Formats: sequence, structure tokens, C-alpha cells
Amino acid sequence: MSNYTAADVKRLRDITGVGMMDCKKALEEANGDFDAAIDLLRKKGQKVAANRADRDAKEGTVIVKATEDGSRAVIIEVNSETDFVARNDDFIAYANRIADAALENAPADLDGLNALAFDERSTVGEASTDMTGKIGEKIGVRRFDVVTAPEGGKVIVYSHPGSRLGVLVVAEGDNADEAARDAAMQVAALNPIAATRDDVPEDIRSKELEIGREQARAEGKPEAMLDKIAEGKLSRYYKDNVLLEQPFVKDASVTVGDMLKKAGVTVRRFVRYALGD
Repeated sequence: MSNYTAADVKRLRDITGVGMMDCKKALEEANGDFDAAIDLLRKKGQKVAANRADRDAKEGTVIVKATEDGSRAVIIEVNSETDFVARNDDFIAYANRIADAALENAPADLDGLNALAFDERSTVGEASTDMTGKIGEKIGVRRFDVVTAPEGGKVIVYSHPGSRLGVLVVAEGDNADEAARDAAMQVAALNPIAATRDDVPEDIRSKELEIGREQARAEGKPEAMLDKIAEGKLSRYYKDNVLLEQPFVKDASVTVGDMLKKAGVTVRRFVRYALGD
């Protein structure tokens, strides 16, 4: 005689999301002990996760969320192996729940995020293992950033349709929302390397200067002129790749910096995630 009821099977499925037959088998193996059945299903998930640890998981979703007042925002990439799973309602709900936990708690790194409570029974890391066992694909968080606005500023979020690309922009200024959102859309479309020239990493600057020198040398320019020519080429590179110097996508007659200045808005920084990049 069974030590569990159909209601127990349904309850176990509601809690774990695992199929009815697997829940029934777990309850049978656990002699009706509900908590033991959950542990058995968890172990099954761990086994699946271990077997798929070396798989590529480059599909998934990029989620951006902000607090109501815009004082803090999160951008997070949660991966799966296939686009089919990435569009699964359970996967989307799982990813959004992790984003909510990150936004609320602002963990310092992935270890901190995985240690956060996912629900009353599991951490984020355990939930990822459980989801892997349930779906049968490698599932997990690849990266995330939690950004806090300076006093008087706010974080504007932009999610490109399809949830494969997201942007956070830290802005200051009265009524910053519209102009900062336009800046976020610019970041999404043209993928600048930095907000201003001063923010461009030194290794990129050095690389572009060297490329400029080599191009000028190949064109037969005098050695004494190479540095000056390289600086000019670097300036043109900035105009293509630095946010505030790029032509504004909605009006190429002005730069993004001009647009923001007219709106009385200052963009301090941005974060851009494209799925799999």
C-alpha cells in the first residue's frame, strides 16, 4: 500500500517543478517521506548538472531591473544550452527571481549571488542545479552587475526586444528619464567602448595609437610625423566609439553629448550585456 497520496504527488510537483512520474517515483523510493523525496529529486538534479558541466550554455536571457525610484538596478545574464529552453516559462520565471534577489541584496560576486536564498528551501546555486535536473540542460548565471546611482542620480534600464541585450545607464539631471533612455538605446545599437575619452582603457588607447602609427608608416609618412598622425586617427576612433562623441542615432546632426547637454542630463557610466558576448 502506498505511503503517499495523489495530492502528495501534486504538491511535490508544485514545489519542485519536476514531472509527475518522477515525483511519484521519488515518493515511492522515500516511502512517502516528503522531505526525503525532495532530497532525492535534488540529488537527481545534481547528477544531471555534473553530467552536463562541460556543455556550452550560450543561449538564455539578459534581464534588467531597477528599483521604483531608480536608485539601484541590476543587469544579469542567465544561460541555457538552447533557445527553446530560454523561451520556457519556468526558465524565465527562474531567471527573473534570481534578478530580483540580486537587485534586493546587491551581492559582491557570483559566489555571493549563489549563496542568496531563492526560496524557503534552496539557495540560488541550489535552484540552478535543481533547474538543470528538471529541464535537462546546463542552467546558470554567467554574470551580473548591480549598479547604485549617486545621490541625485538614477539608473535607467533598457531591454532590447527579445531579452538578448540589455543596458543600464547612470544619469544625473532633472527629468533624466527620456534623454538617458535615448542614451541607453544608443549604447544598445552602437556598442560604444566607454562614456567619455577619459573612460577608455589605457590598453585600448595604446593599441589604437600603435595601429595609427603603423598605418601612417605603411603610407610612407615621415617618422617625425607618426605620433601626430596617430593622435589624429585616435581622435577619429573616439568619435566612432565613445558614447558622448558618437552621432546621435535619432539625429545624426548632433552628438549624444550635445543631446544630453541640451536636456540638462549627465551620463556617468553604462553597462551593456549582449547574450553570449
